[in-house]
Amino acid sequence: RREIGIFPADWKVKPLLELCWFQEGPGLRQWQFTTSGMKVINVTNLENNVLNLDSTERHISLPEFNRMYQHFSIDAGDILMASSGNSYSKTAKVRDRDLPLMMNTSVIRFKPIGKTVCGFLWAFLNSSVFKDQIDLMITGGAQPNFGPYHLKRVLMPVPSSEEQRAIAEVLSDVDRLLGALEALMAKRRAIKQAATQQLLTGKTRLPGFPQKDRSARPSVGTLPMDWNVAALNDVCLKIQDGTHFSPTPGGSDYLYVTSRNIGFGILDISNADTISTAEHRKIYSRCDTRYGDLLLTKDGANTGNAALNTLCEECSLLSSVAFLRFDPRLDDARFFLQYILSGPGQRRLKEMMSGNAITRLTLDKIKRFIVPRPTPGEQEAISTILSDMDDEIAALERRRDKTRAIKQGIMQELLTGRVRLVKPEAVQAGT
Repeated sequence: RREIGIFPADWKVKPLLELCWFQEGPGLRQWQFTTSGMKVINVTNLENNVLNLDSTERHISLPEFNRMYQHFSIDAGDILMASSGNSYSKTAKVRDRDLPLMMNTSVIRFKPIGKTVCGFLWAFLNSSVFKDQIDLMITGGAQPNFGPYHLKRVLMPVPSSEEQRAIAEVLSDVDRLLGALEALMAKRRAIKQAATQQLLTGKTRLPGFPQKDRSARPSVGTLPMDWNVAALNDVCLKIQDGTHFSPTPGGSDYLYVTSRNIGFGILDISNADTISTAEHRKIYSRCDTRYGDLLLTKDGANTGNAALNTLCEECSLLSSVAFLRFDPRLDDARFFLQYILSGPGQRRLKEMMSGNAITRLTLDKIKRFIVPRPTPGEQEAISTILSDMDDEIAALERRRDKTRAIKQGIMQELLTGRVRLVKPEAVQAGT
């Protein structure tokens, strides 16, 4: 089928309009929103194929909804899709517990009609067969968008209802596995959060470190009496940020690490730039970050992100990143990383940034940042447990990502008929 690819001869190719009903949300205005009534969702509520309703408190009044917008009320089982923005075509299934809701503009809902199997429609709308067609028609540059006009031109390959059900069931099995992995990760994250709150404040002491009376400390709250508190400047051997002058581009000798490479607990150099030896030497003579240093983002949208430097080789830093070097004989950098990434640590960093037009931490503020400081042995014990929890969560994330990739491969094979789950129907010669 020239329009959208090669499919089995016993499959039909039909306009999407003949196989499902779709509707785009109305263009509500800011002045229409209220704090109660009928909840209104937009594209930001579509997360990981479900609705996250924690991120919106927008409503319209019930009288206005009943008068003008009842036909935009969402039903359980609807398939929702974002139709604009960088995450266009992301989808979510509506559950009973999500209701009642209505949608705003840039959200489109779908319902199967006729013999179309809902699970097969869901798989198609999440496939490259659908998205490739939208990409060819989409309008807009910085803010791409599509709507019903474009959907009416989309073609959908259609096997028999029996084969649709078989395909939907296989992909649903994979979705259930992904859902179980997501639930397990959520549970592990909750356990890690609880352990972090208990261990980093000394409310729970590990074996070998007996409970002590507690006392209130400046900035960090109540801690065991045998814990110290100190400013990072008094704990670290060195605190320094990267170059304040952009290096001359070109060269591939050394990595050039910026704030975009510092994730939440992870150093990601997959998109790091490189610079020449000459440029690196000019930067490194002042900012000589080493393996094991704590890297902290101090400028930009990612301010507060932190990770350990896991690079054995030298690298250069931009001014948006500072490194904190600890004496391993006295302190464990992993402990202070866990504290900075904890809820209290992040809140305190944000408080230090308040009042700035640009999100920024100065070196002086970083140096004056107060941290709890148990003994080296207890730091190591606490950070080992929390780091092991992080490793377990990271392993689950890798397994989830691998399962998603496998699902995409399976989906491509099944939705193009390269792999058949049902014996092909007899095809007359020449059809």
